[in-house]
Amino acid sequence: MQKKVQSPVRTILKFLAIAFVAILIFGPLSSFVLWSFAEKWFWPNLLPQQTGFFYWLKIARSADLIRALELGVLIAIIVTAASLLTAVPLGYALARFRVPVKPLILMLFLLPQAFPQLPVFANAATILYRFDLGATVPGVTLIHMVGALVFAVWTMTSVFKSIPIELEEAAVNLGASRLRTFLGIALPLAIPGIVASALLVFLYSLDEFTGTLLVGAPFVMTLPVFMYNAAQGYELQVASITALLLMVPGVALLLLMERYLKAEYLAMFGRV
Repeated sequence: MQKKVQSPVRTILKFLAIAFVAILIFGPLSSFVLWSFAEKWFWPNLLPQQTGFFYWLKIARSADLIRALELGVLIAIIVTAASLLTAVPLGYALARFRVPVKPLILMLFLLPQAFPQLPVFANAATILYRFDLGATVPGVTLIHMVGALVFAVWTMTSVFKSIPIELEEAAVNLGASRLRTFLGIALPLAIPGIVASALLVFLYSLDEFTGTLLVGAPFVMTLPVFMYNAAQGYELQVASITALLLMVPGVALLLLMERYLKAEYLAMFGRV
């Protein structure tokens, strides 16, 4: 069998495409890495004049960063748990039953992403401050759920939609109640989708900035707000290190989510 020889032009185009994607992905990342080690870097030098671990050590000793990380993780855990407690039964109902206002419910959970986030969060922040929830952890948790429920409800609806309804109908025909069918068949089969939805919501909450700044400032500080304050104070090294620290859980959880987010879940998004 004759081996197919790839043309030089195609090889060059493939190489250029890979190089372009690599620059697009690692270009900004390399800037963060350079800034995180730069102790002295002035224009017009292309590279830092002096490098070291001064700012890394400063970050390691920073109590503010540790508190921001702990608070951000705590809020993300609460948001994830509350979102799933809401989205799992609601997603099942939307996937399995004829809900008269189903399009309206789905559209309601899509509205926060359909409009620019700033006016949406600004209006939500105004409401929270009226109820004395501004600059509090519960207030920040609620503002995170405005966006988190979008991902959770749509994902869980798609997950339950992808599970064959014939399995549940067979259990009902054998005498199982709807609740037992849900707990014994639908819920176990949906666990990979629940894990993927949880990771997606956790990442969203951990990286959420606009709502946290509008509702939580100046008393509730998470890592994105800490990074913003550092950048505003022209501490680009601190801001770069914080950005790199934010990327670590993001990349790790996205790789984990790839394992659980099945193709059939994504295929069902268009049929919800």
